[in-house]
This record gives sequence, C-alpha cells and structure tokens, in this order.
Amino acid sequence: MSRDSRYFAVPEFRLEGGAVLREVWVAYRTWGTLDADGGNAVVVCHALTGSADADQWWAPLFGPGHALDPERDFIVCANVLGGCSGTTGPSTLRPGTAEPYGPGFPAFSVRDMVALQERLVRGLGVRRVRLVLGGSLGGLQTLEWGAMFPELVEAIAPIAASARHSPWCIAWSEAQRQAIFADPLWQGGWYSHDRAPRSGLAAARMMAMLAYRSPQSLGERFDRKESAASLFAVESWLHHHGRALVERFDANSYVALTRAMDRHDVARGRGTLAAALGGIAQPALVVGIASDVLYPLAEQRELAEHLPDGRLAVLASTHGHDAFLLDAAALDAELVAFRRTLPAERSRLREAAR
Repeated sequence: MSRDSRYFAVPEFRLEGGAVLREVWVAYRTWGTLDADGGNAVVVCHALTGSADADQWWAPLFGPGHALDPERDFIVCANVLGGCSGTTGPSTLRPGTAEPYGPGFPAFSVRDMVALQERLVRGLGVRRVRLVLGGSLGGLQTLEWGAMFPELVEAIAPIAASARHSPWCIAWSEAQRQAIFADPLWQGGWYSHDRAPRSGLAAARMMAMLAYRSPQSLGERFDRKESAASLFAVESWLHHHGRALVERFDANSYVALTRAMDRHDVARGRGTLAAALGGIAQPALVVGIASDVLYPLAEQRELAEHLPDGRLAVLASTHGHDAFLLDAAALDAELVAFRRTLPAERSRLREAAR
C-alpha cells in the first residue's frame, strides 16, 4: 500500500448478506481541497487488483485541464472492501486475534464496496459528488454509486463495464480461481508464506492478461519474437505479469473480489434491467473499447441506451480491455469533454469568465 494512504475507521459494517464486520479500516487517498460547501468531490473507483493510488495508475487524467484536476476537484480514491492494499479484507487480522480472515472472510458484493466508500466520503465532509468514474470493476462500482446514492451523485462515467456480469466474464473468473485452487501450495485456502512461487495466483494473472488485451495488440507488440531462455516474447511477458502480481497481491482477495464481480447485476432486486438502469437518471458517459473481448462494446451500448441521460464514447484502441489504462490520454479527452457539459462545470466556467 502507498505510504501516502490514510485510514478511515468504521466500527461496524453490515454486509448485504447479513454478516457484520467489526473494526473495518478503509485505506484511501485524496487530492485537492474540499470546498466549504462540500460540493466539489470526485470519486475514482479502481479495478480488480488496483489500489487507492489513482495518480499512479491513471496519471494522464490528473492535473490542470485534465479530467481530474486537484485545483478544481476534491478527488477521493479508496481501496475496495476485500482488497489487500490497506482496506479490510481476507489478509486482515480478525479483531481480537492474531490470525487473518483468510478464506473465511464473508462474501460481499459490489454494493457493499460502494456502501463502505459512501461511509468514507460522507465522513470526509462531502455533501455532493460531482462525478464518479472507474474502469472494469471500477465501472461496476460506478454504476452502483449512481443507483444507490442518487441524492449524492451528480454524474457518472462507467468505463469498460457492464450492467451485469455475463456468463463469459464468470467463466474467465472461475477458470482463474480454479488455477489458484489447483496450486499444490494452496492448503485449504491458505498459502504457506515461506514457500514460493505461488504458481496458482501467477497462472490466474496470466489468464487474466489474455482477457485484458486483444489478439491484435499482442500480435503488434510481440509477433513471434523469442526472448531469453528459449521462450517466445509473449510467454516472457505473461510470466512477468504473473510474478509481479504474486509479489503484491493476496490470493484470497483475488478469489473474493472475482466472486463479488460475478454477482454484479444492477437489476438484482430492482425489477427488470431496463427499469433498474432507467432509475439511474444522472448524466452518464459510458465508455466502451472497440477491441475489448472481456466486456464487449455491445454491453456498453446497452448501458447507454437504457440510462435516461446516457451517452456512449468509444475508444478506437487495439489494446483491448486494458485500453482504459494504456490509452488513458484518449480517455481523458472524452472525460474532459463530458465534464464540460455538466451543470457544475458550466457554472464554474461562467464564474471564471466574469
């Protein structure tokens, strides 16, 4: 976790499923200053293995004139519930014990993630959120922010996300979980921390990287070039990403978070999908990626068609799902243009022109 993270304490937090977590900690970061009226907040939601360090993984979006401007916005990004970058999750010690929750961490949902973040945001003094945005798992959270807290959130920008996890996404998630469970070092949901490498988690990450890119992206970057140790260059790239995740991420968090994503369905308990999306009335910029094989563009078209004030922007990138990170400059341009259409930004610009 970042040395710049701060921590917000929640004495008790009830999950959708009824379980109660005690002594919950939320790791978060902020940029900029909250206005006296608490009305200039922007909430950034991170992806599956992300953290609160949005200025590191989304650097092109930060700065004057960009989508996330600390001179204008009070930007908040929190590590999600169930994560392993400071917020309470499977690697956290159970209150009053010296043992982590591990695989016994209670099941939670994307709505639980958002509800916990809302506790943080209000605890920081925020009264209005000008925009919530995020990609992938961050986009799923963004949709729930709009649905759960319409009185608080003024606009949303779900990126490379869907209204519900498709069988295709669930299948990818389950294959990755089974790779973790098949690891000989996986002992009833625990890794023996003094033994390495954790090949199951590494294999899961390698699978995920294939879903995050596109055939064209890998073809253009690697072709059939070979690297050291008689490996193809693309094989070396996969091994690198597997090792890198093992060094920074907890396997139990990976399992728990992917299960929460698989349960994502905006329509759950809200009637039909059209009715559920129709209840998210805020201005919404839905961003799709032309080459995304994990959340195909048709899923973002569906969102834009059913959100009452939805509009679709398409990133014409060859990089697949990860284009929301790799082509962040193009994404930034779309977000900047969207923000200029919002009432709060138009009012600010009029004031600045006087």
